[in-house]
Amino acid sequence: MKMPLLATVRGRLDTFAPWLAPLGLRVLLAWEFFESGREKLHGQNWFADLQAAFPFPFDQLPAALNWQLATWFELGGAACLLLGLCTRFAAISLLVLTVVATWAVHWPAEWHSLSELAMGYVITDQGFGNFKLPVLFMAMLVPLVLQGGGRLSLDALLVRRGRGASVPVPGLQAPR
Repeated sequence: MKMPLLATVRGRLDTFAPWLAPLGLRVLLAWEFFESGREKLHGQNWFADLQAAFPFPFDQLPAALNWQLATWFELGGAACLLLGLCTRFAAISLLVLTVVATWAVHWPAEWHSLSELAMGYVITDQGFGNFKLPVLFMAMLVPLVLQGGGRLSLDALLVRRGRGASVPVPGLQAPR
């Protein structure tokens, strides 16, 4: 491949990245959190069985309240991520929820070495924890917390409308 062609391809990717990269993260995470919230909405509350494992202050709340908070933050956060509305707030909320879930549910109950801990970096319910998926979710939420929902989001649309079409917004300029 010739270098000018690589530069052209890179330029095109750079043009679309602020539009599509956050959208991909938002759609994938919205689906996953919606599924989890829907399961809680239609399922039985099992938080009472592990209420003592929740970190402070969630261990001080009733299990039924924690269940409702988790359910509605997952459902509401999924809707916000999908639309790109209040993206940073939704991403921070879901990040906190995921950290609590990892702490209370997905982290191994007991481990004595890093090799035992590494055995929990899987997607399974067969002992040693199963924290791979929550860690991946946390890694995907961080860019949304730091950069927002991207140019294809209601957040960006509201900023553009609020400032007027002629005023440039850092990070939200139209592609060249």
